[in-house]
Amino acid sequence: MKNRAVSPHMLGFVVGIVIASLHLVWSLLVVAGLAKSFLDWIFGMHFLSNPFAIRSFDATVAMTLLLVTFSVGYLVGWFVGFLWNSLAKK
Repeated sequence: MKNRAVSPHMLGFVVGIVIASLHLVWSLLVVAGLAKSFLDWIFGMHFLSNPFAIRSFDATVAMTLLLVTFSVGYLVGWFVGFLWNSLAKK
């Protein structure tokens, strides 16, 4: 099967959107007051107690979280696409 080139920009955009979307869900859990219960459930499945306290929601912090996670996701996706295309040429 022939390796096909991917668009680093498009892959970066998709990975950025996926990662930012997961963090949007986290922010919505914080707003709804469900974040602690969710963390307790996740830690409990791993036989751990939750050592974290959930701070009150702050829209500026939430927007920063979304921008940073999108940016990091974009950069990772772009790099993977670039690497994929570089290795596929060989």
